[in-house]
Amino acid sequence: MSEDEHVSDVDGGEEEAGAEEGGEEMGEEEAVAEKPLNEEIVAECLSLLCKTGDGLSHAYVRLDIHEREITDITMLEKFIHLRYVDITKNLIKDISPLNSLTQMLLLRADFNNLPSASLESQPYLQVASFANNKISSTEGVNHPLLEQLSLNYNVIPSISGLDPGILSRLHTLELRGNKLTTTSGLNLPNLKNLFLAQNLIKKLEDLERLVQLTTLHLRENQLESLEGFSEANAKLQYINLRGNNLTDVKEVNKLKCLPLLRAISLNENPCSEEDDYRQEVLISLRRLERLDKDEFTEEERHEAEEIAEQRKEEEAKTQGETEEVEDEA
Repeated sequence: MSEDEHVSDVDGGEEEAGAEEGGEEMGEEEAVAEKPLNEEIVAECLSLLCKTGDGLSHAYVRLDIHEREITDITMLEKFIHLRYVDITKNLIKDISPLNSLTQMLLLRADFNNLPSASLESQPYLQVASFANNKISSTEGVNHPLLEQLSLNYNVIPSISGLDPGILSRLHTLELRGNKLTTTSGLNLPNLKNLFLAQNLIKKLEDLERLVQLTTLHLRENQLESLEGFSEANAKLQYINLRGNNLTDVKEVNKLKCLPLLRAISLNENPCSEEDDYRQEVLISLRRLERLDKDEFTEEERHEAEEIAEQRKEEEAKTQGETEEVEDEA
């Protein structure tokens, strides 16, 4: 799976010349005109006529009001048959009116002013995206059929409240561009894809709980060690570690416990500047197929095999000499 590193747009108004330091954001907030959602906009943005849940009538089930400068969606409380809701690129701070939309399958709420992703449990919600908001916590996400969750580019400092008993179907979690310093708090045994790029992560914790994980993105963090992986991560196939602080290529020895690991990215780490970098990685991880998106050649494999065998013989010889000296003593 390729990593889609989305970079948030910057509102030019935030850098308006002449604004006083510290008062710019306040001035912008004061300048925002209230624009509640109204029936005229809703009527224009509804689509996809379907049978209602009881099969006795029809209702429009898709609403797309993206990029309309909406500040208040209170009137959506009565549109209980909506299944696909797109409210991206507005000025919304409160999504509690969506609590009554218990038929929702998909919710896109990116690029708003949301302080929280919390909603009452939505029994059918499968995909939810809250990227580029002001969310500071992962609490309040309790949807039993949820499969994909995006909280990219918020201000989340730690992971908590993701209940494995409720989120048993969650397979993809995106937390790029937050303020995480550790992976602690992840207890999602059915998670397959985890995106944590562009955080402040220095420590890998609780990874042993992610027993179904196949793809892990940790690009542009602050890792100096690869301590934290275990035999429990037996299905992990790809790890992106580009742009961290790994100085010693031998850190990859800590990935030997991953039997299905086939590809890693280590470029833009200090260790990637070492002589024989590719060779040293392959000597440690013989089953690896790709490093930094480049496949290993048969020649590289043969050379790594020879060097590994030579080192093994030298180590055995050294150990034998040491034992001989000890016996004489």
